[in-house]
Amino acid sequence: MSEIDVNEMNRDVIAQFRDHEGKNVEGRFAGTDLLLLHHKGAKSGEWRVNPLMYLRDGERYVIFASRNGGPHHPDWYHNLVANPDVEVEVGTLKFAAKAVVTSGMERQRVWALSVAQRAFLTDHAARALPREIPVICLERK
Repeated sequence: MSEIDVNEMNRDVIAQFRDHEGKNVEGRFAGTDLLLLHHKGAKSGEWRVNPLMYLRDGERYVIFASRNGGPHHPDWYHNLVANPDVEVEVGTLKFAAKAVVTSGMERQRVWALSVAQRAFLTDHAARALPREIPVICLERK
């Protein structure tokens, strides 16, 4: 699938998200908890928006840079590392957050919680090897 196709799919998902107040999105995100992540490009500094599945860990929103188990991290992950101050849309809420890439024991804890809720993440991790899928927590400011 070309990058243009992915961008077109994302635009459609974003429109559905906003039309339905963050619920009942069709297609690849059907039946998942979805948020819109607003982040600045690492090189361009331009704001971008990506629809992402999430899980909750207390007050934090957890996202995964799985890229469907591909060999490379998604572009948005590199943007978060360079510019961790983000905005998040969940349902009808929009708020500022900080993206924190987990590591060590904290990553292991959040990953275990996540695969218990979304078994497909285990398949993504197996396909991504030797790359470890980054687990990012969005902490509301």
